[in-house]
Amino acid sequence: MTEACVGFTRVLRGAGLQCGPDRVQAFLRATEHVDLYWAGRLTLCADPDDLPRYDAAYRAYFGGAPPRPRTTIELDSMTVGVAASDVEVLKHKDISEFDAAPLIARLNPLPPRRRSRRLRKARRGRLDLARTVRAMIETGGEIALPRHRRRGSKPRRLVLLIDVSGSMAAYSDALLRFAHVIAHAMPVEVRTIGTRLTRVTRQLRERDPERALRAAGRAIPDYEGGTRLGDALRRFNQQWRQRGAVVVLFSDGWERGDPSLLATEMARLRRLSHKIIWANPHAGKSGYRPVQQGVLAALPHVDTMIAGHSVHALEELLKEVRRA
Repeated sequence: MTEACVGFTRVLRGAGLQCGPDRVQAFLRATEHVDLYWAGRLTLCADPDDLPRYDAAYRAYFGGAPPRPRTTIELDSMTVGVAASDVEVLKHKDISEFDAAPLIARLNPLPPRRRSRRLRKARRGRLDLARTVRAMIETGGEIALPRHRRRGSKPRRLVLLIDVSGSMAAYSDALLRFAHVIAHAMPVEVRTIGTRLTRVTRQLRERDPERALRAAGRAIPDYEGGTRLGDALRRFNQQWRQRGAVVVLFSDGWERGDPSLLATEMARLRRLSHKIIWANPHAGKSGYRPVQQGVLAALPHVDTMIAGHSVHALEELLKEVRRA
């Protein structure tokens, strides 16, 4: 079976599809959960133009028509037929084990909101005496329905801090893709942390996700290096002067620096922030206990720790951000 799948990817390369080693591995893993045709279509087609070439290659290689879809869903502006139950399986699968890019692209982030000082028209709320009187004057003094106003809301600033150290290497690409989706949905500040702190907000504003990730990768000097969370957070706290943001820290908590420095800087960040959410890819795994020095140092200053290992976990994270 594996040999046939690898042979199929060679045919796809000959047809012009970009089937690199990562996509091939994702395809092989996906076949354990999804029919071969849909597994390949989900993981090996990076562009809508790939779909007819994929179908033609499938017919030529396997000698039959592609199976009919059981359910149709939208995937990154492509219509991809796949069983809803199969998609749900992939959503709960660890993102380090397959190419989650198409599923991440489908996420629909909504920003956290805060109350503004400006009062707006409303059906309920504080009585707007001036508008009520004007309405009475306009109707010749007849009693008018009372007018109301209430405080409106505006998006709250969101900050993403993504650990790109060696221990997070299996998750970094997917998390940067996640940050790219958010960057095109709401105001956000994105920094990577490892042995250094790097701002990649501008790079992730590029519309095309592949170009955005390549640009971000070029900007990150410590990609897959060590982890000095305390030092990186100290630099962030020195640079970031805005109060009231929701801060999401993506990290497994491995810390090569001084844990006491991490605790100090997390406490400082907590005073500046509206809420701190720690997304730890290991937190969603069976039997996990927070024993890493970095986690133990930071945990007292974290409002919520959630899993960050799957597309489903990222969906739950977005709900948590929205509620903040």
